Amino acid sequence: MNLKKALLFALSVSACAQLSAQVKKSNLDYVDPTIGGVGVILEPARPVVHLPNSMLRVYPMKKDQLDDQIRTFPLNVASHRIAWTFSFLPVSGNNTLQLWDKKFTILNEKLTPYNYAATDEDDGTTVEVSPTQRCGYFQVVFKGNQKHYLRLGLYGNDGEVIINNKRSFSGTESFQGMKAYFYGETDADLSSTYRNPAQRKQVLGELDSKTKTIGFKYGISFVSIEQAKENLYKEIPTWGFAKVKANAYALWDKKLSQIQVEGGTLAQKRVFYTSLYRSLERMVDINEYGKYYSAFDHQVHQSKEPFFVDNWMWDQYIALEPLHMILNPAMETQKLRSYTEMYRHGGNMPSFAVIFGDWPAMTGNFTAAWMNDAWHKGIRGFDLKTAYQGLKKNSIDATLLPWRNGPPTKLDTFYNKNGYFPSIPLTEKETEKQVDVAWERRQAVSVTLATSFSDWSIAQLAEASGNPQDRSLFIKRAGNYKNVFRQDKGILWPKNDKGEWIEPYNPKSSGREYFTENNAYTYNWDVKHDLTGLFNLMGGTKKAEAKLDNLFREDLGASKFQFWYTQPDASGNVGQFVMGNEPSFHIPYLYNYMGAPWKTQKRIRMLLSTWYTDNLFGLPGDEDGGGMTAFVVFSMMGFFPVTPGVPVYNIGSPVFTHMTIALPNGKLFTINAKNSSAENKYIQSATLNGKPLNKPWFSHTDLVNGATLTVIMGSIPNKAWGAASQDAPPSAMDYRLDN
Repeated sequence: MNLKKALLFALSVSACAQLSAQVKKSNLDYVDPTIGGVGVILEPARPVVHLPNSMLRVYPMKKDQLDDQIRTFPLNVASHRIAWTFSFLPVSGNNTLQLWDKKFTILNEKLTPYNYAATDEDDGTTVEVSPTQRCGYFQVVFKGNQKHYLRLGLYGNDGEVIINNKRSFSGTESFQGMKAYFYGETDADLSSTYRNPAQRKQVLGELDSKTKTIGFKYGISFVSIEQAKENLYKEIPTWGFAKVKANAYALWDKKLSQIQVEGGTLAQKRVFYTSLYRSLERMVDINEYGKYYSAFDHQVHQSKEPFFVDNWMWDQYIALEPLHMILNPAMETQKLRSYTEMYRHGGNMPSFAVIFGDWPAMTGNFTAAWMNDAWHKGIRGFDLKTAYQGLKKNSIDATLLPWRNGPPTKLDTFYNKNGYFPSIPLTEKETEKQVDVAWERRQAVSVTLATSFSDWSIAQLAEASGNPQDRSLFIKRAGNYKNVFRQDKGILWPKNDKGEWIEPYNPKSSGREYFTENNAYTYNWDVKHDLTGLFNLMGGTKKAEAKLDNLFREDLGASKFQFWYTQPDASGNVGQFVMGNEPSFHIPYLYNYMGAPWKTQKRIRMLLSTWYTDNLFGLPGDEDGGGMTAFVVFSMMGFFPVTPGVPVYNIGSPVFTHMTIALPNGKLFTINAKNSSAENKYIQSATLNGKPLNKPWFSHTDLVNGATLTVIMGSIPNKAWGAASQDAPPSAMDYRLDN
């Protein structure tokens, strides 16, 4: 080849490479926010428009994704699924009295993480919105010859929307004991303004007759209207919707590029990247350029650090927070620091740290599990000594009752003395006034299990926090789960305050009297910290394996409508296994501890393909702001953290033939699953960094140091791989965390 030809060849190769780079599909293109948009039984997943972990969140207020009418847009979803502030909607008509309740009827819509757009079927008006961290930007193009308006209002009755002048609005809204603020501007004059004569909480801004396109940009704040205005001027200082939309696209494109996959089907990629998008909503940073409002002491604090709020720890300690420990450990540190600050502000370590303070939902002291997990994965940049004080207080000196904060009750005193939460028969009247008798009840067996695991987590932090004398106390309390396991029946069982098993009792049909959102068949496996001890109670590993097999085959014991009447959260059923609720997520991986990893591979693939699909019904239960979809991200990648606090990952069945995580330290963690397909779901052999791997797990250290896991997949299980007893992942009570 002569020099001229060589040069032409090099140029053509370069041009092809550039063209390939230009047409490379963004992972954003796989995201479909409508997936799971119709709740199977409970809440649908919403098409949230936001930036990762940002304070500003927006979506159309509809019943679900089948609903074709938008009632309003909230200027901000203040707290996931439970708080919205300031309503907005473009409306058209010649009679203002008919516009206060008018809806936007959808002809078509486009949904992405960075933008929502819809067209009204009545007159062709289009509306779209894109976000920054603390601000939103609506672009409206009106059609038709009617008069056109921007309608703003409140979701509650306490507050006011203020019309400042022809081009600006501001407002204050009270909710859940605190206030939200906004300041917004339009890029065209409003010729007239009207206030709803019946409610006074809504206003209409009429556009000039010549104006058909109008931009509305706004800032939100939990500090003041002035701060909302400052946020707006910092983040969207000039007009131009396309720029805001493009910047939001770029941020999402970069974030979703952190994990790259090859192979699999288009549907699997859509499910995976939509799940990754869902897992990047919470927690949210509410620091507003050097200050933030804390609902934990109702004060504005000066700080240059992020202040993260809005999570549901019961839902998120299992998979969501462990996922972020891999993808963004620096942010995880900031979240832990925020939680410690909340304890300083309010005097209690939060359970659900939502925007308006500690929401004591569900059961357990699972902040301990989260902090223990982070600490033993090397995340150390928070004040463990102070945090430990709050964790210990929650366990020893506060009530364990579901949905309650406050000092111990007589039931807590009983627990501390006897090692289990006492139950009462279904026919008896509740004796403790602090119990929610209308719905949540005592959940006595679940409380005992949750506290056992939480106390094990505290025990692992005792020495590091400077409290070595506490370790033996909390290790002893970690074994309390044994007090509610009835060995002659082989299952968890409620026990009264006399130490007697409750009779009659049906493990399949009990509701919240004894358990949290699920029955004994699920909670029988909720002893993540002592699997060896649990299997021994069941008669040994082989009998435990047979019992786990039966979990996926056991009938409901009632018709579906009767079962879901008492256990509406127990959805996504395979036998008595419940895919649609967080306490089940680790259960399919327990076969790895029983010498049968091939059964984990079989079950995980079946569960993913059955319950996580790329359509409106693609989630089997409440998504809970990333709580469920983080399980999907982990399981499709091919591994899962069974016991938060033990820094190892169980290997499942990788869906994609190639998967790479770009770690924040600059290293790569890669899984090559050769021949992986719907049929080839079983691991034949494995290597880690080129060396044979015969165990179905690897360590967090392996992952963060950068590693390559290679598995050969086939259609017939290799029942010998990972089956030896010495190959099993470490059970927490047997594992030295200082290894």
